[in-house]
Amino acid sequence: MSKSPGERAPVTSFLWWKRPRSAFLDIGLAVLAALECVVNGVNFFDSRVHVSGAASIGIGLAGVLAGGTLVLRRRWPAVPVLVTLLLMPVMLSVTLLVVALYTLAETWEWPSTRRRVVGLSALAFAECVLVMLVSMLHPGDAQVEQPPLWGQVLLSVLVSVGLTVPSVVTGLYVGARRRLIESLQDRAHGLEAELDLLAEQARERARRARLEERTRIAREMHDVVAHRVSLMVVHAGALERIAAKDPEKAAQSAKLMGEVGRQALNELREILGVLRMDDERGQPEQDSLAGLPRLVDQSRAAGMAVTLTVSGSRQEFTGEAEQTAYRVVQEGLTNAHKHAGGAQVSVLLAYAPNGVRVSVVNACPGGERGAAQLPSGGNGLVGMRERVIALGGTFSSGPEADGGFRVEAVLPSRLAVRTDRLGT
Repeated sequence: MSKSPGERAPVTSFLWWKRPRSAFLDIGLAVLAALECVVNGVNFFDSRVHVSGAASIGIGLAGVLAGGTLVLRRRWPAVPVLVTLLLMPVMLSVTLLVVALYTLAETWEWPSTRRRVVGLSALAFAECVLVMLVSMLHPGDAQVEQPPLWGQVLLSVLVSVGLTVPSVVTGLYVGARRRLIESLQDRAHGLEAELDLLAEQARERARRARLEERTRIAREMHDVVAHRVSLMVVHAGALERIAAKDPEKAAQSAKLMGEVGRQALNELREILGVLRMDDERGQPEQDSLAGLPRLVDQSRAAGMAVTLTVSGSRQEFTGEAEQTAYRVVQEGLTNAHKHAGGAQVSVLLAYAPNGVRVSVVNACPGGERGAAQLPSGGNGLVGMRERVIALGGTFSSGPEADGGFRVEAVLPSRLAVRTDRLGT
């Protein structure tokens, strides 16, 4: 199974070791330090006093325990350092001293525990200087010529610096580098999580955009097709009734039905071919407020008793606003064809300083109500409400007191292209 680039590899841990090789390294260092402690301890005591066999065994055990503390260096970094300070005068082990100081500086957090690191390191340095100086002032071989005192002090300091400072500095550097890498890894994982969240949000926005686009396309299809098809059904019903009685009027109805059908096909082809609005092109005349008279004439030709009233000074609105107002009137007329056959219908277009208002009001249906038997999906008014509210306007629809029905929308004046433009 492949891993993602940001996924961390699993780590097999044993006790306080994260990897088996770390355990092998510590055990090897412990063995080396233990051998050095045993040899140096035996030599130290043998050069000064006669060491019996039992004492040698005790010194050996102490050396093994002292060197074995390196096994604990990753879990308790201070233990090897304390043991080194305790046994340095009698069994100095360079391996134990160097590794213990390195681990102390590398493992402990810096700078929160800098006092402990600096204190123990300084103590180890001072003790190392004293041990080296004492060993030079009281050599085991008295026949060897000794350098002057200042030379012995200088040599002791230099040797102690070489044993302590490089290991401490190296430990501090490695520890700081390790913490920096861990910090960068944590930051990288945080960024990956943030990128995953952003990608999820982008997918969600894309899903919503697709849903909104499908809704918009469905609304456009309904607005364009429903009205035209309703007129065609009305004309077809009239044609069926008058075909034998009045052939001339039937031919006129057939011509009107063909014209409406061609308009529906053209508008449907435009929606299917484009599916995107281009506000800079503006809307065709039949989809703007200027096309309302023609829209009303088509319904009148289909047998509807409809009147159009325009009041106020003509203002030009944005293409989307004019199309929305046009669609509201179109939907109102379509509903009148479906549900109020034979009823008187009034269309109002009113320009006012605070915007434009359009309304379609039909009276109570008469005896021919439902003659066309047009189906209704119930989505037209919902789509109109969404359109108008999206532009910041208000929309209302509902029955009147006399049994009729009203559809009304008001669009704000801020949608006007130039509010001071007058027209007819």
